[in-house]
Amino acid sequence: MEVQEQKQQVKEMNETFNPEEAFQATFKYFNGDELAARVWLNKYALKDSYGNIYEKTPDDMHRRIASEIARVEKNYPNPLSEEEIFAVLKDFKYIVPQGSPMSGIGNRFQVASLSNCFVIGNDGDSDSYGGIMKIDQEQVQLMKRRGGVGHDLSHIRPKGSPVKNSALTSTGIVPFMERYSNSTREVAQDGRRGALMLSVSVRHPDSEDFIDAKMEQGKVTGANVSVKMHDEFMQAVVDGTEFTQQYPINSKNPSYSKSIDAGKLWGKIVHNAWKSAEPGILFWDTIERESVPDCYADLGYRTVSTNPCGEIPLCPYDSCRLLAINLYSYVENPFTEKATFNFELFGKHVAMAQRMMDDIIDLELEKIDAILEKIDEDPEGGEIKRVERNLWTNIRKKAEEGRRTGVGITAEGDMLAGLNLRYGTDEAIDFSVEVHKTIAVEAYRSSVYMAKDRGAFEIYDKERELKNPFILRLKNADESLYKEMVKYGRRNIACLTIAPTGTTSLMTQTTSGIEPVFMPVYKRRRKVNPNDKNVRVDFVDEIGDSWEEFVVFHHKFVTWMEANGINAAQHFTNEEIEALVKKSPYYKATSNDVDWLQKVRMQGKVQKWVDHSISVTVNLPNDVPESLVGELYIEAWKSGCKGCTVYRDGSRSGVLLSNDTKEEKTGMPEKRPEELEAEVVRFQNNKEKWIAFIGLYNGQPYEVFTGIVDDDEGILLPKSVNKGVIIKRKEEDGSSRYDFQFCNKRGFKTTFEGLSYKFDKEFWNYAKLISGVLRHGMPIEGVVNLVAGLQLDSENINTWKNGVERALKKYIPNGTKVKGGICNSCGSEHIIYQEGCLICQSCGTSKCG
Repeated sequence: MEVQEQKQQVKEMNETFNPEEAFQATFKYFNGDELAARVWLNKYALKDSYGNIYEKTPDDMHRRIASEIARVEKNYPNPLSEEEIFAVLKDFKYIVPQGSPMSGIGNRFQVASLSNCFVIGNDGDSDSYGGIMKIDQEQVQLMKRRGGVGHDLSHIRPKGSPVKNSALTSTGIVPFMERYSNSTREVAQDGRRGALMLSVSVRHPDSEDFIDAKMEQGKVTGANVSVKMHDEFMQAVVDGTEFTQQYPINSKNPSYSKSIDAGKLWGKIVHNAWKSAEPGILFWDTIERESVPDCYADLGYRTVSTNPCGEIPLCPYDSCRLLAINLYSYVENPFTEKATFNFELFGKHVAMAQRMMDDIIDLELEKIDAILEKIDEDPEGGEIKRVERNLWTNIRKKAEEGRRTGVGITAEGDMLAGLNLRYGTDEAIDFSVEVHKTIAVEAYRSSVYMAKDRGAFEIYDKERELKNPFILRLKNADESLYKEMVKYGRRNIACLTIAPTGTTSLMTQTTSGIEPVFMPVYKRRRKVNPNDKNVRVDFVDEIGDSWEEFVVFHHKFVTWMEANGINAAQHFTNEEIEALVKKSPYYKATSNDVDWLQKVRMQGKVQKWVDHSISVTVNLPNDVPESLVGELYIEAWKSGCKGCTVYRDGSRSGVLLSNDTKEEKTGMPEKRPEELEAEVVRFQNNKEKWIAFIGLYNGQPYEVFTGIVDDDEGILLPKSVNKGVIIKRKEEDGSSRYDFQFCNKRGFKTTFEGLSYKFDKEFWNYAKLISGVLRHGMPIEGVVNLVAGLQLDSENINTWKNGVERALKKYIPNGTKVKGGICNSCGSEHIIYQEGCLICQSCGTSKCG
């Protein structure tokens, strides 16, 4: 390269754009789609730690990605050029790297992994405290690099088991669920949200406690939970027989076992899923039986858990990077009688996608090397860094040895609609199966061709895979492919998945993943100035702001309208919109309309051609009976699904109690009990460490004490303390005093006296006011809004106010709608609380803290 060209490239790399300039350019790029523009700028545009923006439009991002992949390609025979790669990335039309690869490839401002998914675990089934703490530290280290993490708890001995330490008996699974969940929430600072999956086998004697753990408000809020269902248990449910639980769960000579009524436990799983959308279900025998990597289980590839969304089952310390192919782009003449699917171009691009995914593994290895280098340069001692260094060394080994990839899809719903097929019908399912069969054959063919040029993954062994059901399906589909694979091996141990493409589908302007359209037509609001000329005010919120309502059409619904000579820009009445939808292939094909059993059957049929798993949710109306959830789960198992999740509309809101025999009480006692259960919440405000003591009545906040952690004043608790009691005592002068009491590790009670005067007196006066509001039963979200709206002059009091607000948000029921809330990114009013954070259901934007 000439010196002048090099200088020009350096200049371009360092050019920055102001936010408004970048937004206007991106807004134009997305043809006026403000939502897509905002989300791309917020989540994916290249930025440094000071917020400087280095990419003006997604073209810049795609050029960055293409350049890096082309650099890797040059290391191998017959390399793809940068222009060839850029062409399939441009405009998000054909191949779309997912979250971490999209933001991380070529990102010189972050030392972070390109992996979307990780699973961790110990060698063997150790449940020592050392092993449990190691997992805790490992998940935090991964989450700080923005990875989603999963791990299994089936190795932890059940509650009451004898142990050789001062406790004498084991505490069981649930306390460790809370530990891992709390660690996830600690990482989720400043808008970053950790993602965790906890799983346990239904064989485990504590599985019922695991299933109930999230049913108590405020418990295990930092994790998704799923139960590993075994064929033996499912058959016992169908037959109405008993089932044996044991520990260790896979031992031929268990130290403990008991027989249970399978139907009773099944009823609890179904009830909880109906009530709260959790636990999810993993059909574990199907996962292990179908898994290609499990052919190498004795070499460290035994699948133990999944990533947080369930689409990638993994062995300990393996990771996966994800990429989606935009299915809609292969529909030619969409929504017309001439509509066809271009299988030839599609097959070519699947092969390219698999090849690019393999290149991204090489880029990931470079990223891990940079992480290891940073760890070595950090000033901490070697003992402190040991767990983190070993973690990334193990992850690097698995990535290099197995070279696992995650080629998936998006826009399944729009593809079917574009072909005039109604999602969920037999005809549509058959076509989807043909598409996913093509992906499987062509991705594996690409992996075999790469094995010729680049070498097979290190431990490939044709003998080990002889009886694998997935490999046998490929053999039946394409005998010549199988013969070549046996001869040359394969570059990647596993290749395929179907992930929830989330905000990425906003970039493609299509439906998400394998899902149908959410709504073809919906309303949004835009804030307006009522004094402006020609402005229309449709809605005034609780604080007096004026909003204009406008109809939004799903992008491909507009394409259908145009194909049928309908002007999408004209004004439509509600009745006219309903009539339009009825004429379209989106009618009765939305997420809430599709036949639920058909959707599960479709998932099972497609799963036959996906070597990992599929993230899919069955959306149900609020009024469906619990029995329907059970029917769906049984059908999913019989259909060959690897997992199943249901979401009943509104099921995550409301107060949930851990014990069905308790009465649901909404009132608070006017007279404070002498003792209240209490939780400790730690957080940071303006880089200061703060602590809050929340007194609870029936699991709901009743009073709050909070302030700065101060060594001199004694407000410094061991980090292990997160629970206790607040005791109200009388002083000699007749005034009241509030003490916090907890049990230390040896079981002895320790008391911190006088919470009412340990903190600033001004804080205490406001605390009494807020506690009074809590005691009179105002909903928590109302209290949070009240606190947020306080107009305070003192900077210290404002900081305290923010701390109280953050501490109380934890107790707002998941799914609670934010009244009058408007998403800053997309203008949607569909804002809910989820684990203390504000989540936009339309675009996925989250705000924590």
